[in-house]
Amino acid sequence: MNSINTQLNGLLLCAKYAFMPNKLQYCGGDRNSELFNFGIQNQSDPFLGTLLKEFETLYPYLTLIASSNGIKDPFDQKVVEAYWIGNELLEKTDMKKLYWHFVDALKLKNKMTPQQFTDLVGQIPPQAKPHHSFHVFNIWLRTGNLPIAHTIQTVNDCRIGWGKITKILPNELEIETPVIEEKLEKLLLSKPQKKTVIYKMLNESFIKNPQINDLISYHWNFACDKITESQAINLQRYTLANLTQ
Repeated sequence: MNSINTQLNGLLLCAKYAFMPNKLQYCGGDRNSELFNFGIQNQSDPFLGTLLKEFETLYPYLTLIASSNGIKDPFDQKVVEAYWIGNELLEKTDMKKLYWHFVDALKLKNKMTPQQFTDLVGQIPPQAKPHHSFHVFNIWLRTGNLPIAHTIQTVNDCRIGWGKITKILPNELEIETPVIEEKLEKLLLSKPQKKTVIYKMLNESFIKNPQINDLISYHWNFACDKITESQAINLQRYTLANLTQ
């Protein structure tokens, strides 16, 4: 696959995961209509990159993963997949750059007290990976990016979830999916349980022709994409890796 195709596919993949938090006005500019249209048409163009660069948390993580792997384009499909789902690029990411990523790109020193920032960087283990779940479990909870109290529900909403379709409803999918639970002041991943997620808006969907037993990913309770078994394994692997730090 040539570099143009990997960029266009990466941009489209990124748009599908970025759409719902943008619609909820949690991150990025007011771009949810454009992101939604790209997603339902399953088409991309370079303009989409301009929209996605407005996401002040997302884009710095993509640049960190890309630069650590010698990849010029932060929207390369493998880079985007590494951040949202997880793949081998996370294993090659230079975590020595993570401190400056927090300071320069995410500007966390401006969002935390000096003690909070010191505690954060002092507790990052060598095995930490710049996966979306890392930000949810370690950064987002501390910086208060949402104007609401953080709960187990919002942790589950913000992370990328995965599950198997068990029932197809008019606008929702019933799935079996593990969720984050709190026990003895620790966050744990549960055994699969039933949950419904939205998959249609305005009678349109990112997931075309869903079938029973299909594996899907979801973000903020919205179905993003069909995924493979290996992608589901990676999602679980990196979610657990960042959850247990």
